[in-house]
Amino acid sequence: MTMATGFVHEPVMREEVLSWLAIRETGVYVDGTIGGGGHAHAILENTGARLIGIDRDAEAISAARQRLDSFQSRVTLVRGNFADLARVLEGLNIEKVDGVILDLGVSSHQLDAAHRGFSFSRPAPLDMRMDRDAKIRAYDIVNGFTPSELEKVIRLYGEEKMAGRIARAIVQRRQVSPIETTAELAQLIVQVMPQSMKRQKIHPATRTFQAIRIAVNRELDALASGIHAAVAALSAGGRLGVISFHSLEDRMVKHTFLDLAASCVCPKDIPRCVCNRQAVVKVLTRKAVTPSPEEIRRNPRARSAKLRVAERI
Repeated sequence: MTMATGFVHEPVMREEVLSWLAIRETGVYVDGTIGGGGHAHAILENTGARLIGIDRDAEAISAARQRLDSFQSRVTLVRGNFADLARVLEGLNIEKVDGVILDLGVSSHQLDAAHRGFSFSRPAPLDMRMDRDAKIRAYDIVNGFTPSELEKVIRLYGEEKMAGRIARAIVQRRQVSPIETTAELAQLIVQVMPQSMKRQKIHPATRTFQAIRIAVNRELDALASGIHAAVAALSAGGRLGVISFHSLEDRMVKHTFLDLAASCVCPKDIPRCVCNRQAVVKVLTRKAVTPSPEEIRRNPRARSAKLRVAERI
């Protein structure tokens, strides 16, 4: 479905999300990354549930409002960060919810909208802000971070082996003039990459762009806080589903779930538990759920998606 705002949102693993969240007919659900409203629409059209939709992107909120217009009385949309879920629910006088879905990363609209500067496929200003009111842009990181800060960002968030080489090339280039556009940055990265890496399936600039985007939006900080906030908001038996698109996010989701599911954190050499810690959730997905081959053929951007689900005890 195409929105007037330009959002096109085919929700990843639509049926899997509905099944794993065990949607209740009259429950209260949160879509913490509502985007174009795809998952929210699937929940609302199959139930009489109430839905709270959150997104940092004003364009996403506008698109979701249009798409979900027919469910108006059951939908509340809030512009904000899902990490602030507790504050959002308090403002709506909601104590507990029956389920939360977080669909992480950059949306198809954000990738396809050249002016947002998320993608190197089209020349655009270096922006990458999910929240257009945020102060830090990709431009500020690329042209303002020290060489060591740049290398750390690219290596840590992009898992890029050539992080040092790329950081040095960026610093050398910006001494001549600032790096203004996505095309300039992508071309620079390609130029410094070894031939073997230029022949890989993914574009040589992919990991660096991912790293800068994560740094601009502080995505991993929001994810850790958001998972804890979501679990705290769940009623007993309520479920949290998180869809991630790269290994850093998936590892954080997996380990945070496991930590929340742990009933004892005492050292192994202690004969009996003295921490008296109680597990908060039960992890339902032993392995991450992935899209079907049919879905990947229909929507290639779904190929790296992984869904993990936990249930509040």
